[in-house]
Amino acid sequence: MKKLNEVSIDEVFETFVLIKEMNLRTSKVGKKYQQFKFRDEAMELNGFLWDTNDYTITNFVPGTVVHIQAKKELYQGMPQLNQIRLRLPNEDEPSNPTDFEKQPSMNAKQMEEEISKFLFKIEKANWQRITRKLVDTYREQFFEYPAAKTNHHNFTGGLAFHTITMLHLAEKIIEIYPQVNASLLYAGIILHDLGKVIELTGPINTQYTLAGNLLGHIAIMDEEIIKAARDLKIEDTKEEVIVLRHLILSHHGQLEFGSPVVPKILEAEILHQIDNFDAKMMMMLSNLEQIAPGEVTPRVMGLEGRNFYKPNY
Repeated sequence: MKKLNEVSIDEVFETFVLIKEMNLRTSKVGKKYQQFKFRDEAMELNGFLWDTNDYTITNFVPGTVVHIQAKKELYQGMPQLNQIRLRLPNEDEPSNPTDFEKQPSMNAKQMEEEISKFLFKIEKANWQRITRKLVDTYREQFFEYPAAKTNHHNFTGGLAFHTITMLHLAEKIIEIYPQVNASLLYAGIILHDLGKVIELTGPINTQYTLAGNLLGHIAIMDEEIIKAARDLKIEDTKEEVIVLRHLILSHHGQLEFGSPVVPKILEAEILHQIDNFDAKMMMMLSNLEQIAPGEVTPRVMGLEGRNFYKPNY
């Protein structure tokens, strides 16, 4: 059976997919229908089941693997699935949701080893103590959660993988700019998105929690740093704690993007730039992986709605 990215436009196909999201909608004429986000290891696609009923609403829910027959179409330049027929898998057919998630190039054990390596590179004692405590507190979620609900690194293990990529980028930057405080930058990177383990519900059918909706991961992690410092008997008014908090609070770079302050120290600006860079690279690469050379991606909404061409070279 084909992967979703192997199916041509206007092709009718069948395969197994994971229901990533399902929303019950009502049409203009008052008829209910189900809007899905399906995924396999290769890509995600939206789709619509127009003939919905109590059975489909009850059984075709997020986190469920289903057999799908559908037609891949273009709508306003974006691929989607229509003419959908769904059924649950038989006993001898694929049914494990994890098998349909995009997989990072490192497994959980490898990612834990990488994070541990960089924790030892944090030479400032209190930064290492705070960072290590928070990683230990949320270890299971850190290596399981996605980095986002949509857009970038939105797959199982995406949060840790995004963090590790940023640490590797920081390591190279520090080689070029030795003025950078490596300990502060590494600590800030490891903690910058860790609040997402509280902001989000998990890797399957990822949603925002109440704290995620009302506070957001930036405010959540700032509070977690303060609590960790106090638990470790570190005075939270000390400069070393304040500058670490500043890296977290400013990492979105602009007030309109959710940071309560803009970067005002060297390491904060670097953290913001490589966070932004890695997120954009992941969005671009994920879309380019889904097309053949000579083709153009659908519009990538996280990148100003731009399309990207994949050259033949």
